[in-house]
Amino acid sequence: MNQDPFKEYIRECEPDKRDKGYAWHTAIGLQAVDGLKTSEYLARTAVRNIEGEISFEEANALLQTYYEENPSHTAEDRTEEADKVSARIAALLSERAFSFTPNEYLSIHRKLFTGIYSHAGRIRDYNIVKKEWVLDGATVLYGSASELRATLDYDFSEEKNFSYRGLSMDEIIHHLAVFVSRLWQIHVFGEGNTRTTAVFFIKYLRTLGFDVTNDIFAENAWYFRNSLVRANYNDLKNGIHETTEFLELFLRNLLLNEDHPLHNRTLHISGAFQTAEKANIEAEKANIESAKANIEGLFTAKTASHAGKLLEEFGFQTIFGRSDVQRVLDLRPTRSTELLHELEEKGFIERVAGSGKGKYRFSPRQG
Repeated sequence: MNQDPFKEYIRECEPDKRDKGYAWHTAIGLQAVDGLKTSEYLARTAVRNIEGEISFEEANALLQTYYEENPSHTAEDRTEEADKVSARIAALLSERAFSFTPNEYLSIHRKLFTGIYSHAGRIRDYNIVKKEWVLDGATVLYGSASELRATLDYDFSEEKNFSYRGLSMDEIIHHLAVFVSRLWQIHVFGEGNTRTTAVFFIKYLRTLGFDVTNDIFAENAWYFRNSLVRANYNDLKNGIHETTEFLELFLRNLLLNEDHPLHNRTLHISGAFQTAEKANIEAEKANIESAKANIEGLFTAKTASHAGKLLEEFGFQTIFGRSDVQRVLDLRPTRSTELLHELEEKGFIERVAGSGKGKYRFSPRQG
């Protein structure tokens, strides 16, 4: 998709639209774990569903008809898969029915991939390896094909008998990270394992009392997968240990609405990307402080305070508009517009062409 039509629905005060917006946003975002992208046709179909024009069943029927009339012509084009699986994920996430059983896990895979994979809903009967970018081409050791059902049953039994009573939130987050990383590592399915695990995990989290209706999965699906990889990989001779630290940051953002940076480069086992990122962050901080000093010298104290908060929130890269200013500063629309015009006139922000009417970003020249 070139645009994201779902964020406004996630903030929608009307519960039904908000929940559907979340379901579609998450469903489409999860396709990134397999490098897939959905079509503009799916986005339009999703909006019709959110607005109540069509049901999930009708959305799926429309997609089926669309691809019968417009079949993919190459094996590399997996847009049809991305579209159909997105619609099915959105439907599943909109349902409240759920049972914490291995059969439910298998059933989710079957519902997502029937007609797409011949093995939909079936446990794989062969061993696999997957080269991972985050491991510099190495692979996680996945479950042995001969032991998959027994391992799956064991993990479910252990989690079902586990008590969260008396645990701190940090302990709960850690346990959930261990559980989902172990479930994923079994890799019950030959393909579609991460998407199935994510859907199952979201529905399970709801039974534990977590709302899970934000955009963390949608916008950080690849980070989620890479953090699962890092939670299941050891290379002790090179000082690399399996760790859930990255997955726990993801879960803290997802479940507690915290705001930890989730950058895939920080997960790479080489560590080289982390050093570069720290340098970039420090440079960005220095630029922001310099720009804030310039702002304080040209505006009233109140305007300078508002501008400084916006700069801290958006930095020099993020595009924002009047509604973002209202949200961050709790200002009325008229005052938000006046502030934007004032900052633009002094050259501290600049209009961003092609990003919609009234979209701005801070000018790097001020840093």
